[in-house]
Amino acid sequence: MSLLYSNLYLLLSIVLLFNSCGGKTSSVNVDKKTTEKEIMEQSHPQISEYIRNIFQDKNGNFWMGTNGDGVAHYDGKGISYFSNAEDFDGRQITGITEDAENNIWFATDQGIVKYHWSSDPEGKKQFTNFNSQTSLGNQQFWSVLADSKNRIWAGSATGIFIFDGKMWTPFELPYPEKSTGDFIAKATSWSITEDQAGNIWFSTNGFGAFKYDGQSFTQITEANGLTDNSVDVILEDHNGNMWFGTRYGGVSMYDGTSFTNFTENDSIGNNEVCALYEDTKGNIWFSSEGYGVYCFNGKYFTNYSLDQGLKVKAVQTIAEDRLGRLWVGGGGGLYRFNGTSFLNVTRGGPWN
Repeated sequence: MSLLYSNLYLLLSIVLLFNSCGGKTSSVNVDKKTTEKEIMEQSHPQISEYIRNIFQDKNGNFWMGTNGDGVAHYDGKGISYFSNAEDFDGRQITGITEDAENNIWFATDQGIVKYHWSSDPEGKKQFTNFNSQTSLGNQQFWSVLADSKNRIWAGSATGIFIFDGKMWTPFELPYPEKSTGDFIAKATSWSITEDQAGNIWFSTNGFGAFKYDGQSFTQITEANGLTDNSVDVILEDHNGNMWFGTRYGGVSMYDGTSFTNFTENDSIGNNEVCALYEDTKGNIWFSSEGYGVYCFNGKYFTNYSLDQGLKVKAVQTIAEDRLGRLWVGGGGGLYRFNGTSFLNVTRGGPWN
């Protein structure tokens, strides 16, 4: 992909999402500071203008996927950025997961990237980039999951791929019709998750959701009670209920038998829901485009937005860290919840 095409492709990605919801191995030093990063720090105090993902790994490090600055890494001391200049193939980070061996995997606008810490005493980080040199086909990727069997699943613009530790292969879902499109299509999977029984769930951009039990598929659509066939995110709660955040129909909760739907007609402000998360208290948090986030305790909805300090109307990610603190990111940066209101966390902190 030429530099011009790459930049145009990224610009198209950012514009669209702002308006909606073997490889090669290289090493770089974690403490490396680039000129571009120094300019960013002087011009913008936010970690990034747009935080798409926040993920805390098993060692307590934070990883933040951005919309154009690559991945930001906070190790308890400071923030480092990794993108093309550091041989990390990605400027837009759309998914983050960790496998059983503590490798971190990223879905990006340029493919899939894996990293692991080396034994180098200087703390160098090794990236393995999977892109046009593999069967991934130089595509934009939107989701990634390391499952309990240590398989890596990745959702692209055209469908699903699976990595068995040696090679990537396409994984065909039983789509009801042919799906076409280089950037996004009906088969585009924004979310891949594994439930407690080991089933793998795939969202699609127009075919509803698919459940794979290892042998067969179950498709869930509006015909079954799902509120919308364009599914952005899938979550399983501690009771085994499946939650679906959709592009045009709000939220659906499926208990295995029937659906309960929450829409702008009865409970939330907008039907575009890009993020879902269950905290350790069992509350379900979800975004609603233009309305910040909602917290549902099983009975009541509580909305947090500008009046509570959350200056992110287009929320893309919600996560809880090991200390029980809730984080929210999206267009406007990164925010942490203190129990009643939200605090903006910038390059300078505060992280504690």
